[in-house]
Parts: sequence; structure tokens; C-alpha cells
Amino acid sequence: MNYDFSYRFPIHGACEVTMTSVLGHLTGIDFPPPFQWGKCVPGRLFDADIVEKVLKQDVYDNIANEAAKAQLLMIWTDCDREGEYIGYEIYTAARKGNHSLEIAAIWRSKFSHLERNHVIAAANNPIGLDMKSVEAVACRQEVDFRVGTSFTRLLTDGLRQHKIIEQKEVASYGTCQFPTLGFIVDRYRRVKSFIPEQFWYLAVEVKHEGVAASFSWVTGHLFDRLYVLILYQQCLEHDQGTITKLDLKRTTNWRPLPLTTVELQKDCSRLFKMSAKNSLAAAEKLYNKGFLSYPRTETDSFPASMDFSGTLQKQAQDSRWGLYASGLVQNGFQTPRNGKYDDKAHPAIHPVNYVDISSLSSPDERKVYEYVVRRFLACCSKDAVGQQTTATLKWGDQFFTASGLVVLEKNYLDIYTYKKWETTKQLPNLTEGQTISISSGRMKDGKTSPPKHMTEPELIALMDANGIGTDATIADHIEKVLSRGYIMKQKQASVEYIIPSDLGMGLIEGLDAMGFDNISLSKPFMRKQLEELLQEIVVGTKTKPEVLGDIKHIYRQAYAVTSRNMAALARSCTDIMART
Repeated sequence: MNYDFSYRFPIHGACEVTMTSVLGHLTGIDFPPPFQWGKCVPGRLFDADIVEKVLKQDVYDNIANEAAKAQLLMIWTDCDREGEYIGYEIYTAARKGNHSLEIAAIWRSKFSHLERNHVIAAANNPIGLDMKSVEAVACRQEVDFRVGTSFTRLLTDGLRQHKIIEQKEVASYGTCQFPTLGFIVDRYRRVKSFIPEQFWYLAVEVKHEGVAASFSWVTGHLFDRLYVLILYQQCLEHDQGTITKLDLKRTTNWRPLPLTTVELQKDCSRLFKMSAKNSLAAAEKLYNKGFLSYPRTETDSFPASMDFSGTLQKQAQDSRWGLYASGLVQNGFQTPRNGKYDDKAHPAIHPVNYVDISSLSSPDERKVYEYVVRRFLACCSKDAVGQQTTATLKWGDQFFTASGLVVLEKNYLDIYTYKKWETTKQLPNLTEGQTISISSGRMKDGKTSPPKHMTEPELIALMDANGIGTDATIADHIEKVLSRGYIMKQKQASVEYIIPSDLGMGLIEGLDAMGFDNISLSKPFMRKQLEELLQEIVVGTKTKPEVLGDIKHIYRQAYAVTSRNMAALARSCTDIMART
């Protein structure tokens, strides 16, 4: 759909403007017919020609047709690398209809949110398209395509030949997919190989003025029973202990930071047992309906120009949180905390307009909307305040501690019901230097506990920390390894864990056993290195051909090793299946 209107630009004066939209990338890349599946060995794809293909022909043609009578082209895509590349795709589509449009004359708006004055300022102060960012995205796209396609064909053909997968199945490889799978397999190995160890520790209880308190051993626990027994016997020589230190301090429970995509996905998985893909899908539907801001963002801060009061006031009509929102407006809200990240493209996720959640047909949308609103209200609230008391007890030569907490002001916790901070059991009325009778002193034992299998919030956090995917693609990578049958979800009690399938386990163990030089196909290091090299393209210290050549060389060597060892990889899969 196109929108026509008039606008006065400072440089050109009054102009007739046609505004239209795109839906993500307009084009993609492919191999020409001689390099399609079955027509060449997969290893040739590292150097094969690539061709551009139009993904959304109607959108592409609309831009070309509208550009035919245009004198200027202004790009309003996201102000990040991907948005820069999509802007270049728009330019190439416009050039199809108007060859007089030159890249140097393209206007690029620089904006991060849709507040009116911010948008007008972006329209009045255009910049140029960042071609270095365009080159970086093109490089990443080509690396992912060449590596993913060559390894996918190699693995699929080899596993089909050895009857590990059916002829209709595909064993896909991706530079983000396999590190994602690798995280899950690594955790699974740790759980399965865990051997519990017995340990011993001391526990003390005192009672004063009718109030009992349990003290924990500062040492924690030890694995030498005899040594702990000696310490315990030394302590038993004393029937009293001494309060050596008493700390009484005001403590703060910080309100949450503004919401990013990764945090949204982690919390929805943890709180609502919602997959990353479903939580992002619900948020995008709410965005398309005009209720939430754009939900794909790495930014954990809000722009200084944001109308917080107006946004809060819109929520005042709700029966669940309206009174709280009104109180913030009337009594003075707090400016939200700022995190460390700003992607320069979008602000943190927040409610844009009010909707009664009972009118939303999707349960996921209702949960996501309420969560985003409550989080935003919490961001604009005061931190919770408490008073913490910590007592240190000396019994014999050993030290023990006990703590108590009194919540004085709940503040943001009154509205952010997803987090608990409760008053704990009170300590007795103790004084520093006080001698107190030991009502119970015991030597106890226990066993170390195995790690838990991977949960989706943990996986999202690992992927984010290691640069595997972006805030916008993490959910897609998890969904991909799930749909390929490399992983499965398994519920234990109320917790849903992710574990590898026999095929996923066999692929990772087989690849890890190949002994590649300077590379691992299942670890995040190569992907992280690629992201660092892409940033060098952006800042101008490297070129796309240099980075592309270096990365292709490394993966070509890994491909050769994998190709020679396909039989061993198939045996790895077979062995895993036989063991289970």
C-alpha cells in the first residue's frame, strides 16, 4: 500500500511524497542451475557463482514502479546493519525503475523510535546510506549461504547413504544451528557423566528469648570426613558461642531494566512456559496491532525524549493496573534506569497503546501484553527497599552466619508480580560480642548434585552471550534444530528441559572427534570470530573480499576433513542409537 502526502524538506522545500513499505528482505541469493543439488559435488559451492533472486516480487515491483517518477529516494528502515542492507535492496529495486537514482544521492533517515518530534527531526536531517554496513551484511549472508548449503548437502547425502536418515529427510547445517545444538549436547554430557561426591559440614542452631535461628558454616562443606569430624569435636568442647559481628544495613532490590527481545524471550519461557518463537510471534502480533513497540531490539534503555507520562496515562483505565499507573502519574514516576546496550535502531520494548487484555483472543498475546505493561510500570517505579541483618557466630574456632530480611517498601514489586522478595524469618535480638548458648550443633553430610539439563531461558542466554544469532534470530535457530529432530523438549515436574536426540548427539560427537585444525563446527568460536570480522568491515579496517576469503578458507578445510570422515560420522550416529 502506498501513501501520498506533501512535506516541506529544509533542503528541497515542498515535495510530493509517496511512502510505501517492505516486509524484511526483498532479495536473497542462490546458486545458478549448474550448482543445484545433485548437479555438482557440494565442495564446489565455496567458489560457485551466486545469483540474486527476488523474494517478494510484488513489493519489489511496486518500488520499481513508484521510483520511475521519483527524483529522490529516502530510506526509513531500521538503523542497524540489517536495516542498512534492506535499504540497499530498496535502492536496487528503485534503480530498476529509475536509472537516474544514484547511491550517493540517497537519503537515509536516522531514527530509533516513532515519537513525532524524533521522526520529524530524522526527516529534516537525512544522512547517507552506510555502505560498509551493507558490505558486512552481504558478507555474513554469503558465508552463511555457502557454508550452510555445502555442509547440508554433504551431511544429508552421507547420512542418507549410510541409512541414518530417510531419503526424504534433510540434515541441515548452519553456522548458528550447530553451536546451538552444541550447547545442549555439552550440558547433556555433563549431566550423564556426573558422579556424585559425598561431603560433610557443620550446622548450628541457637535460641535466644524464645526465637531460634539456624547458622550456616562459613566454610560451606568439605569432602574430608575425618577432617570435618576433628573440627566438630573441637567445637563440641564449647557449649557456648560468641556473636563476633552484627551487620544491619539498608538493602535495595533494583527495579528491572527496560526490556530487550532476549529478556522477553527468556522471561516468557521461564514464567509462562512459552517458547522463544511463540513469545516473539505474540509480541509481533501486538506490535502490528499498534499495542506494543517494535519487539526486536537489543536496547535496554529509553530515549530521553520519550513521553513517559503519556504512556503511563494510557494504562490508567485498566482494572488490573490502572490505579497503580495513575498513582505514578499523580505522585511522580521515576525515570527508568538505563542499561549498557543501545542498538541505535529501536528503544526498549514498551506498551504504545492500551488494550483490555480480555479482548485479545490469543492467550499468548494476553500474557505478553500484561507482562510488557507491568514491566514498563515497574521501570517507572521506585526500587524496593529492605533492611538486612547478618550475624556472625564463632563456635570454637569455626565461624557461622545467619541472615534475616525485613522488606520496608515493596514499591515496584507491588506491580511487577513476577518477582518475589519476601520478609524472611527474623533473627533473635542479638548484640555484637554477646555470648550465647548453642542449642544444637551437628555434623551433617550430603552429596553433590548433578547439573540440570538445559532450559530454554538458559539456552537463549548462552546464545546471546556467545553471539550466536541476534535478538531477532535466536528463536528461529532454536526452532530450526527442533524441527530438524536434533533436539527434543522433555518435561520433568513443572520444568521443561531441552535434550539432544540420538541424531543430534551423534552429529556433535562425530564432528568433535574429527580433530579439525583451528576450528570447531559445534562450538561458538567461529561464529563469534565472524561477527568480530564483520565489525571490522563496518569500521573500515577490513574489506568484504578479505573476510570472505579468510572464512571460506577455514571452512573449506573443515569441509574436506568432514568429507573424508563421513563413514566415521555415520558410525557415531549409529553407536549413539545402539546405546539408547
